[in-house]
Amino acid sequence: MMHLRKGDKVVVIAGEDKGKQGRILKVFGKENRVIVEGLNLIKRHTKPSTRNQQGGIIEKEAPIHVSNLRVVCPGCGEAAGITRSRDEEGRIQRRCKACNETISNG
Repeated sequence: MMHLRKGDKVVVIAGEDKGKQGRILKVFGKENRVIVEGLNLIKRHTKPSTRNQQGGIIEKEAPIHVSNLRVVCPGCGEAAGITRSRDEEGRIQRRCKACNETISNG
């Protein structure tokens, strides 16, 4: 089970974009990778087509491994570790290890 969800605000802790923050756009569970808005940009050379009539070089986000990311806690505002626990109704909740506040599930 992955600790990151679509819509989470994350910070990069390793790599070229270290220290930058963004929101998760897409999660690839089997590969343990996510696409973060505005981070890990790559350039793709495209031919002209019906969708892109001009063609040229396009910048787009590439997947980042989840081990290089940490969730930004909405309570304390820091990049925090996450622990999982069950509430009274038996549902799994994600909690910040630093301030013990519940992090919404998406």
